[in-house]
Amino acid sequence: MLAMIGAGAMTAPLAAVSARAPKRPSGQWRDSVIVNALGGLSNPNVENDGGTDPVRRIDARTIADARASGLSAVNVTMGYVSGAMEPFEYSVRTVAGWDRLIRDHPADLVKILSVRDIVHAKAEGRIGIIYGFQNAAMMGDKADRADIFADLGVRIIQLTYNPANAIGDGSMARENRGLTPFGRAVVERLNANRVMVDLSHSGERTCLEAARISKQPISINHTGCRALTDLPRNKTDAELRLVAERGGFVGIYFMPFLNISGHAGAEDVVAHIEHAVNVCGEDHVGIGTDGGTTQIDDMTAYKSRLAQEVERRRAAGIGATGERPDTFPFVIDLRGPTQFRDLADRLRKRGHSAARIEKILGQNFLRYGREIWGD
Repeated sequence: MLAMIGAGAMTAPLAAVSARAPKRPSGQWRDSVIVNALGGLSNPNVENDGGTDPVRRIDARTIADARASGLSAVNVTMGYVSGAMEPFEYSVRTVAGWDRLIRDHPADLVKILSVRDIVHAKAEGRIGIIYGFQNAAMMGDKADRADIFADLGVRIIQLTYNPANAIGDGSMARENRGLTPFGRAVVERLNANRVMVDLSHSGERTCLEAARISKQPISINHTGCRALTDLPRNKTDAELRLVAERGGFVGIYFMPFLNISGHAGAEDVVAHIEHAVNVCGEDHVGIGTDGGTTQIDDMTAYKSRLAQEVERRRAAGIGATGERPDTFPFVIDLRGPTQFRDLADRLRKRGHSAARIEKILGQNFLRYGREIWGD
């Protein structure tokens, strides 16, 4: 949520990772396919350079932690989200930056274009990078730009961020006006290009209308359940149910919005997953943590940076209700390289079957991916 990764240069230590045998996860879930439907790949302990394009904070530790977590693939936010940069140009530039990064490190990273690529990434011990946008503002007023981004390998496009844009109202737009005529045209072009239509961050009407008009199932890749925690970033049962009924996918995040206090714990993640499964069915729920797999070493220094970032987001008009300097954009007891195994163990203790847990960890995303992208 708070770390927007740009097209900056990659830090040198990553080159050393390929020379070592990848560290694999151990235990019951070591063979699980794990897909983070919205997450990050960065080292939060490395400072940004303060420029328009932050330094991409990927180093040897980032890759080692991702491998140790068992992560098979992650939807990484690239492209324009907010700011003064020109959205289309900036988005093309960040896609090119990720292409270059992956091309320079083929033993560590692989660009995901199909479900088959995720399966291969798991088998080869590489981290699959799914190209995704968290705001469709780069479409400008041209819906056929969806064709360009699909050709560049973008596989997920979220229609809005928190405010309204030319496509529809986001979760923080009070009017809740739904899709615009242009937004309907964008959904049509995304369908035609077999790009996932993601309704995370959207207003309720925007989500419901997109689910109804889309010729393909849609996703809500990172959210919580508003029935449990009544905050705008969480989805109503009506949204969750309709997305599932149309064959879509819902990813539960590891975010402060899971608890009204803003201090979410692992038990909140489990509760929201269980509620989503009850509403959507076990074939439509997964995880989209909205975070990475490398822990923060110095929490005191991090809190200072976080306060500045929350204030920046507020001033830019892109913050969400529930964001405060004292609310971490992660779950304090469900983070780092063990987070996915810890979650699986918690679900197992709650009585969920291994088969259902495998679905939540990644198999449900693969099912949905086949529906949209093909195999």
